[in-house]
Amino acid sequence: MNQLRLDPLSGRWVAVSTERFDRNAMFGACKPAPYDSGARCPFCPGNEEETPPALETYGAEGSWLVRVVPNRYPAFEGLAPFVVDHRGPVFTEAPASGIHEVLVFSPHHDLTWGSFDDHQCVLVMSAIRDRVEEHQSTPGLRYSQVIVNYGREAGASVEHPHGQLLGIPFVPRELVDEQGSFTRFAGGCLLCTATASEERAGYRTVEANEHTVTFAPYWSGTPYELLIVPRTHEAHLHRSGPEDLAGVGIAIRNALDTLRRLLGEVAYNVVFHAAPYRASAPYHWHVHVLPKLVTRAGFELGTGVYINVVAPERAADELRQAIADRQRATAHSPEGVAS
Repeated sequence: MNQLRLDPLSGRWVAVSTERFDRNAMFGACKPAPYDSGARCPFCPGNEEETPPALETYGAEGSWLVRVVPNRYPAFEGLAPFVVDHRGPVFTEAPASGIHEVLVFSPHHDLTWGSFDDHQCVLVMSAIRDRVEEHQSTPGLRYSQVIVNYGREAGASVEHPHGQLLGIPFVPRELVDEQGSFTRFAGGCLLCTATASEERAGYRTVEANEHTVTFAPYWSGTPYELLIVPRTHEAHLHRSGPEDLAGVGIAIRNALDTLRRLLGEVAYNVVFHAAPYRASAPYHWHVHVLPKLVTRAGFELGTGVYINVVAPERAADELRQAIADRQRATAHSPEGVAS
């Protein structure tokens, strides 16, 4: 099947081209590259001196379960005003001021978000909320980007699972495009409508509960891409209630665990999108989960049009089956736990 589908969030066309699917070639090329096993991990307990002093720690006194530290090599740094300087007809620049932080998810080197218990999910989401609130209070900043890069192929330079929080003095083009899509959508909230439609259709919904809906969006641009949407309509992550934040953290855990069970250990990116701090236009915060199974080639780079070789309907069906298999294994396990 070859089909063009329009992404209503970005306004980009996506080509779903399942005839190009080669599971062995795709998965074989995406085995995670190894890290330097002899390197001293800066994020493990006992090595805290390897990082700048912590901005926040979460956990019992005398130990930590989540730790936030300044990035030693920040992409954005300082409090210089965002003043644009035109140095020629096509040469425009501004200071890269802002905040760049690392969120260490756990003291355990091999414990990924896909393996967290519920309490750890709550701690991580609480830390994200607290740091975004802190960013908002910093003069000159307009937007916080929260990301998780897992695996070297996804951009992680340190094996110990962690995320990054960047407070920046401008609103990125991707968010501007999404904001415009919400404003132009005539049927209420774009994502509330998309979520309700996906639940009714059922084909692409992977998991739905009281707080969140996880689905492979109709317009998926990459194989097994997932979108996690909190049910409560809220533009800003840092203004969400504790139950909604916990629900999203647990939904991310479930999505990553299910992807691992289906695809094995593959690299991935998790991207949080929320409205800029003081934005009042329509918006609904959400999370993109993007396994790194393919490489963008010349056509994607030249046109901005993604080619997805796994239809989202197929991806969702396989992921639902992986969840069902896990539930059956758990039910028949003597300890009631599936590994």
